[in-house]
Amino acid sequence: MKTYLPKNNLEQRKWHVIDADGAVLGRVAAQVADLLRGKNKPIFTPHMDVGDFVVVINAEKIRVTGKKETAKEYMSYSGWRGGEKYATVEQLRARHPEKLIHHAVHGMVPKNRLGRQLLTKLKVYKGATHPHAAQLPAVLAPAK
Repeated sequence: MKTYLPKNNLEQRKWHVIDADGAVLGRVAAQVADLLRGKNKPIFTPHMDVGDFVVVINAEKIRVTGKKETAKEYMSYSGWRGGEKYATVEQLRARHPEKLIHHAVHGMVPKNRLGRQLLTKLKVYKGATHPHAAQLPAVLAPAK
């Protein structure tokens, strides 16, 4: 039996919109990562990009469970000595709520060229509007 390899056809890609209002961060990130990789399709191939485009709206209204709002910290490093900066979920939500979802999804995709290519198909927006209406995205319910 021969191995089936899908054609890398851009017309097969769909657009999905997920409203993150009141949804749990990790569950939405797992759902988005699966859509980006194409794990919901029968033609899924681990080494190829066969996934869809995902638009996440209302990123500032995403929910975290437990004490993560104040206890969980994100670290960034400038490369200079003493250049470490720490920000809690609360602080990051106030400045860049899109980064919460982007960071969570980034941790769930492969750490190589394929993962970087997959993340270009993720679009995260702070409000309820997005500029991708021309692509006619299908509305998906977030994972509960």
